[in-house]
Amino acid sequence: MNKVFIRICVVYNSIHIVINNLFILPSSWLCKMKLISDLHIHSRFAMACSKQITLQNLEKYARIKGLELLGTGDFQHPVWSKDIENELTEDENGILWSKTKFPFIFQTEISLMYSQGGRGRRLHLMIYSPGKEVSDQITAALLKKGRIDYDGRPIFGFTAIELVDMMNSISKDIEIVPAHVWTPWFGLLGEKSGFDSVEECFQEKSKYIHALETGMSSDPAMNWRLSKLDKYNLVSFSDMHSFWPWRIGREATTFDIKKLTYKNIIKAMRTGEGLHSTVETDPGYGRYHFDGHRKCGISFSPKDTHKHKGICPVCKKKITIGVEYRVEELADRPEGFLPKNYKDYFKLIPLTEILSKLYKKGLATKTIWQEYNKLVNKERSEFDILLKLPIEELKNIMNDKLANIIIKNRAGKIKVIPGYDGVYGVPVFNKSDEPEPIKLERHPQKGLGDF
Repeated sequence: MNKVFIRICVVYNSIHIVINNLFILPSSWLCKMKLISDLHIHSRFAMACSKQITLQNLEKYARIKGLELLGTGDFQHPVWSKDIENELTEDENGILWSKTKFPFIFQTEISLMYSQGGRGRRLHLMIYSPGKEVSDQITAALLKKGRIDYDGRPIFGFTAIELVDMMNSISKDIEIVPAHVWTPWFGLLGEKSGFDSVEECFQEKSKYIHALETGMSSDPAMNWRLSKLDKYNLVSFSDMHSFWPWRIGREATTFDIKKLTYKNIIKAMRTGEGLHSTVETDPGYGRYHFDGHRKCGISFSPKDTHKHKGICPVCKKKITIGVEYRVEELADRPEGFLPKNYKDYFKLIPLTEILSKLYKKGLATKTIWQEYNKLVNKERSEFDILLKLPIEELKNIMNDKLANIIIKNRAGKIKVIPGYDGVYGVPVFNKSDEPEPIKLERHPQKGLGDF
């Protein structure tokens, strides 16, 4: 008779039984404590963000999602900073705790618009702070450079090099991370106003940059194709503009640390020690993966863009160059290259998106919420469903079709029609989900005699 070996392991603070090593997660996830985080968020005071964002709502939906650590977002905004001060309590380790014991760390994002190298530059950069005292000093320093009260993501006219100098003069424990590094409009490596390397942007100060955020339109494998990025650790966060579960935690980073402290989180970003893995959406799901022109409905692969010489065949204007094209342009390694000591990552479409496509209803409709709430509860988070539960257990709480889609999603095998020029990608479960073919020529406008 075959022996059955049983191990009890801790995964994401939950206990699971592993029988004959048939547990569905990679072995590197087993028998360890993990902390899954979303450290790029915004407040209700940031442009184009939900006015319902509160710290209570952030905590509520972080727990529903399965997140165990959040950034505060927008800590320099005068009203949001008051919310942080009134509702969170800082401990001796630089962690802020809600009244119901959910942890946050000080985090914000700023926008820099300036000229360097004969070109206009526009960059989004995340800033992490070790505590309120330092956060207040950062706020005071930014206030000398411009307004901080009109947007949770304020705009300044100084360079990224100056920002590093400013932060270093305040505290060596401040960390700067370039946000959504490949997106065309505000990514450090983006086509519209970015650079060809981190060193070109930060010059001699690049030694103070340790991590890059992949952004929704790229994943680690795409970044591994550039040898010049080997020295930088890769993190991934949602950049959420609302707290709903299809936004918060849609991208996340898992830390494997002995104790939750600000210093341990930043050490993981700086050295890679304790940086375990990332959760990514399929890059095609991102709004800038392919090239294209939204107004004309044109979406091109890099090959098609070359064929059309970067010009929209409908309006004859220059199309927006997306992330895949940009990676191909700068890559010095073939697709599929795997570096030494790489970190695991998981490509996931949010559960609400899956339900929406399956039931052909809008994300926030009553039907989708009802189906979502049948699956996600106090004992079972969305990440439990998307990442942890074995297929047999999934089939106990949902129909076989949905369970099989969840497993396919977990393996990163859901087809996605790539997003482009600000349009989200489209997950495809069957042919009816695929958009109609693009019409490349605009019909001539009718005259009055045609009616």
